[in-house]
Amino acid sequence: QVQLVESGGGLVQAGGSLRLSCAASGRTFNSYVMGWFRQAPGKEREFVARISWSGSITYYADSVKGRFTLSRDNAKNMVYLQMTSLKPEDTAVYYCASASMYGSSRQDDFDYWGQGTQVTVSS
Repeated sequence: QVQLVESGGGLVQAGGSLRLSCAASGRTFNSYVMGWFRQAPGKEREFVARISWSGSITYYADSVKGRFTLSRDNAKNMVYLQMTSLKPEDTAVYYCASASMYGSSRQDDFDYWGQGTQVTVSS
């Protein structure tokens, strides 16, 4: 079982940057694919990015490609989502999640979830 705790959310002006962190428990962290999803008010939760077990492969939603960077530190059981050039439409609760198989952007394929961290981008 994996427990995930997100941090780093907050209020930022448009064009600004934030770095979200996700701390994972468990000795087999490096066997999990890690992903980030987000849910804006009144909208369904959507995929943001995922990273492979080793960190060598990443995949991003078109809406964040070129602005967000996902990385992981397996020695520290940490995942980081660096967000730059933030836009008001990036406002959402951001969730960290883990999966055992790489390649999916579907929520149902992610087994464990954090509680979420709020990101608010003002215009």
